[in-house]
Amino acid sequence: MAEIKVPELAESITEGTVAQWLKQPGDFVNKGDYVVELETDKVNVEIISEYSGVIKDLGAQEGDTVQVGETIATVDTEATEGGASAEAPAEKAPQATEPPAAPKEPVTNEAKPQTEEEQEKKQRPIASPAARKMAREKGIDLSQVPTADPLGRVRAQDVSGYNPQAAKQESKPAAASPAPAASPAQDSKPVERVRMSRRRQTIANRLVEVQQNAAMLTTFNEVDMTNVMNLRKRRKDKFFEENDVKLGFMSFFTKAVVAALKKNPLLNAEIQGDELVLKKFYDIGIAVSAIEGLVVPVVRDADRKNFAEIEGDIMDLADKARNNKLSLNDLQGGTFTITNGGVFGSLLSTPILNGPQVGILGMHSIQMRPVAIDAEKMENRPMMYIALSYDHRIVDGKEAVTFLKRVKELVEDPESLLFEA
Repeated sequence: MAEIKVPELAESITEGTVAQWLKQPGDFVNKGDYVVELETDKVNVEIISEYSGVIKDLGAQEGDTVQVGETIATVDTEATEGGASAEAPAEKAPQATEPPAAPKEPVTNEAKPQTEEEQEKKQRPIASPAARKMAREKGIDLSQVPTADPLGRVRAQDVSGYNPQAAKQESKPAAASPAPAASPAQDSKPVERVRMSRRRQTIANRLVEVQQNAAMLTTFNEVDMTNVMNLRKRRKDKFFEENDVKLGFMSFFTKAVVAALKKNPLLNAEIQGDELVLKKFYDIGIAVSAIEGLVVPVVRDADRKNFAEIEGDIMDLADKARNNKLSLNDLQGGTFTITNGGVFGSLLSTPILNGPQVGILGMHSIQMRPVAIDAEKMENRPMMYIALSYDHRIVDGKEAVTFLKRVKELVEDPESLLFEA
């Protein structure tokens, strides 16, 4: 027998939750086959088998928390695909001395669950891991979820948009009976309890931790987006033809942030004990809204990349986030974060720090507003509020305001970004 253990995942991750077993007892696996999907604080990872053989036992059920190094399954390496284990002949050797009925009972009992398992596999709908996880948390039967996918694959958006009215009606009597402590008024109100995913629990804990451990303040400014919008309008078609990626606003803000960080290095630092770690590299986290919550993949060495490379990285990372394909390396080591609530219509907000970082820039919706050009002239201009949240333990107000003002100046004069080192 060989053991399948939870491998080392990352330096900061010591445990995970079993999201989905991809193999079941009795299944044959080849070395390198995926066996189980684990949900960690940051991403979902699939664990492979290091051995070929038949899965014998599972050491954890879906939803269980497992530690790094823990044995979660055993593999009979002597068994062959479609065949029996090497131990089988030894068990059958005394068959002649036993009553005729004795060997028939175990054969019948072993065959029955295998047949049911095969039937279950045939009936099991095709679905993405994210869809299965969401359905499991919401108690939704995937076979009842309609999908527009031509191959019949159930996607996460299909599950999120599904409203299981019949299932809710069936579950109401069961939910009402074990709640004698609830008041009559509460009993008459419909509720739905959904177990928080590990990632959502981690997000909640870390956001509270940041607010408790950092002296967080936010300063605001506004940016006239006229020149950036005009530049994009003139260059977007040619930019796409040459680089096969669209020219968005994020590359302008990323370049402006890097330039401002070079002038205000404390915003590219972190506190470690009683030391201040000033980082001489610029790995910029870009907040992306995924199905299971906000994630912050990192654009590496943003100071060395041009607009097309930054836009390409952001597009790839956002696509991986939405399809649950981010690796741990994609999420680790950022030095500063940019979040864009404007894509959802936010006009103004105070972003929360992404610890242990000490600065985060919030972008918002672009709105036409009247702007005083001089003492006598007013114009309607596309304006965006921007916000910088910072850790006041190491960043003073003067440096924070100077940083944000520098970002504003560079974005309002986008051609100046070409001359920033």
